[in-house]
Amino acid sequence: MNVSYMAHVSGRVQGVYFRASSQQVAIEHSLSGYARNLTNGGVEVLMCGEEKNIEKMIKWLEQGPPEAEVDNVDVQKVPWQEHHFFAIS
Repeated sequence: MNVSYMAHVSGRVQGVYFRASSQQVAIEHSLSGYARNLTNGGVEVLMCGEEKNIEKMIKWLEQGPPEAEVDNVDVQKVPWQEHHFFAIS
C-alpha cells in the first residue's frame, strides 16, 4: 500500500549534501517525493511509496550523510501525494 510521510530534519543538514544523499537513498528504496532546504536551516523531505521502504528511509534520515549532524527528525503521515520521481528543490 502506498503512503506519504513528511519529515522535517534539523541539525547541521544544509551544505553537507543532505538533499542529494536523500535523493539517492529514496531512489534505492523506490520512493518518490522531494527534499528541500528550509529557511530555518532544516531540510523537509516528502516520501511517497511503500510504508516498509519509507521506514528504511526514515532510519537513514536519523543519521544522514557522513558530514551531517542530525539533531531531530519529526515525521508525520500526510495524505497521499502522487510524484513520479524524487526531486531536489
